[in-house]
Amino acid sequence: MGSALLAAVSGFKAHQRMLDVAGNNLANVNTLGFKASRITFAELISETLAEGSQPTGTLGGTNPVQIGSGAGVASVDRLMTQGGLLNTGRDLDMAIEGEGYFVLSSGQGEVYTRVGAFAVDSESYLVDPSTGYRVQRIGYEGVTEGFQDPADSNIRVPYDVTLPAKATENISFSGNLSAEEKPWTTSVLTSGTVYTAAGATVGEGTLLADLDQTSGLADGDQITITGVDRAGNPVNATYTVADASTATVGDLLTAISGAYSGSTASILNGQIELTDDEAGYSQTDIQLTYNGAGSFELPNYFVIESPGGEAVVEVNKEIFDSQGIGHILSAAFVRTSESNTWDLVLMSITGSIEGLVDRRIRGISFQTDGSFGGLTGSSGDSSSFRIIYGNDPTTPRTITMHFGTVGEYDGMALTGGGNTVSISGQDGHASGQLTTLSATRDGVLIGLFGNGVRQQIAALKLATFQNPAGLTSLGNNYFAVSGNSGDPVPTRGLAGGAGAVRNGALEKSNVEVAAEFVNLIQAQNGFQANARTIRVANEILRELANLIR
Repeated sequence: MGSALLAAVSGFKAHQRMLDVAGNNLANVNTLGFKASRITFAELISETLAEGSQPTGTLGGTNPVQIGSGAGVASVDRLMTQGGLLNTGRDLDMAIEGEGYFVLSSGQGEVYTRVGAFAVDSESYLVDPSTGYRVQRIGYEGVTEGFQDPADSNIRVPYDVTLPAKATENISFSGNLSAEEKPWTTSVLTSGTVYTAAGATVGEGTLLADLDQTSGLADGDQITITGVDRAGNPVNATYTVADASTATVGDLLTAISGAYSGSTASILNGQIELTDDEAGYSQTDIQLTYNGAGSFELPNYFVIESPGGEAVVEVNKEIFDSQGIGHILSAAFVRTSESNTWDLVLMSITGSIEGLVDRRIRGISFQTDGSFGGLTGSSGDSSSFRIIYGNDPTTPRTITMHFGTVGEYDGMALTGGGNTVSISGQDGHASGQLTTLSATRDGVLIGLFGNGVRQQIAALKLATFQNPAGLTSLGNNYFAVSGNSGDPVPTRGLAGGAGAVRNGALEKSNVEVAAEFVNLIQAQNGFQANARTIRVANEILRELANLIR
């Protein structure tokens, strides 16, 4: 009877533990990142009443005679399977699809969790807001930009940092230039400055001294006329004011027309206009400079209203100076008289501009199969514009154009069909503050700034383990290394066996409620069966006691 009672008691205890495990699982059915446990039983050591014997020549063998002494808990194992993902839409919520754990610092060491419900504290650190533990990073993302301290592995989210402005230095193009014949265009340049006299627009007969844009004009003052003519020949001439009391706008226009072969200067709606006499490819450009004791407001550069070419395709893009001020750059590809060759000319640029030092890129060629051929025309040029901004008048800024790889179609091409060429990108931007944060699948935090620029902020540090089920639970959804988990292997998303980081989501518990209800029933049945054993054993013992009386 004693063995039966002891076995039943051990069964009581084992099924009590089974009930504890199931109850804990159900209590955490809505705990983010919770990993359910399971319990397994093992038979306790048996009492041997008779040893087994081996067969002899005349008799068969006998089995050992043993009576068990009950059941005990063999193990309580963590089920480290993936929980379902709950989409939250919150930027700082993150989950891991697959293996791996987020790594956080408790101030005393590293802890590991599957719950990525993060926030930013008052010192701009990315933390678990329930404990203040700081999220750890890996790699060098954000270090060069100054977002992260190279000596500190805690992730800082630079909401308090202004991304400095960056001047545009590179512009990339992509798309197609039509190889088909197009109408020829005529080159027209205008001063951009509207000349007036007593507030009214002027004509050729207006005296230069009466212009609202002149002051102190005197005899002998000079206006230098420089540039290139239609054929690309340099122009260098001077208009001298012989008599300031009789010099007219028409006199200046005559001097300009005389300096150019194939172009005529005129005044239209108050603007000086230089127009080619014929349509077709033209390199006409002009610059006027005043030399005298007075003042004469002349344009810093002439706007190309219409570039002369055997075909013209215009493109526009906002670019930025060193102070982050935006300027709309308007340019045009013009087909030259040379086969499969185009120029890119800077027509105008908005804002304060002191001048255009180099506004034409010559000899953009294409191979016979339509792929980009490089700047290999007979008039091959450097692939850049040079602009003088008003806020930095002493330093011309070079902007390099990128048209693609020679022999490839990864940039621009020249084929039949329509014109689809456009500016696909530029590397300048205004200053801005960080507005939103998101994570890529490989765990890189990407910051979107108010100026539209995206920057890498940091890379989340993940850890994998040889035996994740061997981790020790610390509470608060944290785990720690144990002797049987193996050492943590630092990695990042989609690398080293780790899964992908899912932004705007959290991992739910992996508890299966239906299975736990079954476990509750099994625990109850086991408990009741052992109770029946004790009841029967107790009744037999009572009968034995009655026999003595």
